[in-house]
Amino acid sequence: MGIQDRREREKEQRRNQIIVAARRVFHEKGFTNATIKNIANEAELGFGTLYLYFKNKEELFVALSLRVFHYLNMRISHIIKQGNLSKMQQLDALKNVLIDVYNYDPVVTINMYHLQSSQTLKNLPEDLLDEITNLARYSTIAIAKIFEEGVDAGLFIKKNPFALADIFGALFSGIVLWETSKNILDDKKNHLKSTLGTAYEIFSRGILAQPS
Repeated sequence: MGIQDRREREKEQRRNQIIVAARRVFHEKGFTNATIKNIANEAELGFGTLYLYFKNKEELFVALSLRVFHYLNMRISHIIKQGNLSKMQQLDALKNVLIDVYNYDPVVTINMYHLQSSQTLKNLPEDLLDEITNLARYSTIAIAKIFEEGVDAGLFIKKNPFALADIFGALFSGIVLWETSKNILDDKKNHLKSTLGTAYEIFSRGILAQPS
């Protein structure tokens, strides 16, 4: 292995070290309360070293969000490749995937939705913004394709497949954020899974085409 290859490997290892430390800090303190100082201390690095890799905690959080998006898209791809599933079974599988994504990393998933609705993404480096945009676009297109096929087959109502995909995703993000805010007041109650199940049951009935 050459010197340049070794340096690149060491750089990637250091970057992952910072990301792992950031994930621990975000889980412990939450995104809002976490600071770069907390993350640098957790990673056992100085400020200067950390800033060589990430300009701020927003960039760090997006790096964690990318992992969630990769996991989401991997699971969606698996559903699409299963040729023996009906459209309704695919929708049920998608619902379970979204719940699994939330369970995979609740803190990152919740704040990922907050970041998407803020100005933060616009201030990211172009390459990082392009990557997260492309990952989000892939999941939207893949889900819309399922709805498009259902519409073409006469199973679903004749509506824009991308609109149906957006509604499907908005149900998830809206309920996650709503239930999370309720848990702040009473953390003994967690109705997320049952609420999502009810919401998607209503949605699944509503998109069915009526017999002519």
